[in-house]
Amino acid sequence: MLRTVAIANYRSLRDVVLPLTGLDVVIGANGTGKSSLYRALRLLADCARGDVIASLAREGGMPSVTWAGPEKISREMRSGERPVQGTRRTGPVNVRMGFAGDDFGYLIDLGLPRPGGGPAPSFFQLDPEIKREAIWSGPVLRPGTWLADRRNELVRVRAGGDWEHLAQGLRTFESMLSEVADPIRAPELLTVREQVRSWRFYDHFRTDADAPARQTRVGTRTPVLSDDGADLAAALQTIREVGAVEALDAAVDRAFPGSRLEIAQLGDRLDLAFRQHGLLRPLAGAELSDGTLRFLLWAAALLAPRPPALMVLDEPEASLHPQLLPALAELIVEARGSTQLVVITHSPLLVDHLGAAATRVELVKDTGETFIDGQDRFDRPAWNWGSR
Repeated sequence: MLRTVAIANYRSLRDVVLPLTGLDVVIGANGTGKSSLYRALRLLADCARGDVIASLAREGGMPSVTWAGPEKISREMRSGERPVQGTRRTGPVNVRMGFAGDDFGYLIDLGLPRPGGGPAPSFFQLDPEIKREAIWSGPVLRPGTWLADRRNELVRVRAGGDWEHLAQGLRTFESMLSEVADPIRAPELLTVREQVRSWRFYDHFRTDADAPARQTRVGTRTPVLSDDGADLAAALQTIREVGAVEALDAAVDRAFPGSRLEIAQLGDRLDLAFRQHGLLRPLAGAELSDGTLRFLLWAAALLAPRPPALMVLDEPEASLHPQLLPALAELIVEARGSTQLVVITHSPLLVDHLGAAATRVELVKDTGETFIDGQDRFDRPAWNWGSR
């Protein structure tokens, strides 16, 4: 299980170290950094898929995602006694992200290209470069726990008590998680890669008339719902055949009393068939209300027969009637037994229904910087970024 997520210099997350407990619900006013936290977690997952540089580019590149405030903020600046102003920068411009769990930890340090950009001119001078990556055992990076280290183009691993070169010439836009594989000399790299690749992120499912979840699709066994919900009918049928069908039926009945969910087979295609009391025929996916469809999407995600190591939900309450939130909260709490969850929400009602099963983390903002409310230096989890 993940115990800590650390983010530095990414948007308003100038220096955030977030403790995790298994089911954590992140709350806060608009603009306090909840969306930035969600994006940062997705960027960490993109490292294992080889997409982190492209993902940063889609956000506008390093100039758009790096902390926009001064390198140092004095007490007088925070109190308003002095205007917020920049000073001569002493450290590198970078974005750093990492996590640590019971077994392994990982960090990545992204920075600006070196002046000159290499032997030949490039059109991609605004692309960030991966300056450092590290993997270690246990919750904190220490000299004795270090297992793999990447500095610029060189990757080395610890073999016994000594360091051994594993890869050379790694390009600055390639993560060692996605590009380096040696099950004999570096099994930890493969373990961390597969763990991170299993993470799932769900946010703002489409429910409009052309939404992927409303369309009939060729049915194949689907143990994990796609992030756009296009394979919803197949995912629900997979749950019915090899998953927690009783939990699915109970969730539907609790959310929509007297209703029953079936899957219709239309040749080689599948569609939803939602039976409600008083109707003479079931409703197809194209006929369902936005709220009903969205609830079924969350049910398919949370009851997946192949649960991920981590599932992150961004505003799952969106477009749901308040009467559906108790059933949604019950699904989330039940899923905690098979997967770790981070839920980012604007809904105090959903937080109340999650109750004591969830640990609440409130984000607040001061002088443009995101903080965890109530966290002081003694509450903050131990974290070490090391050096470049």
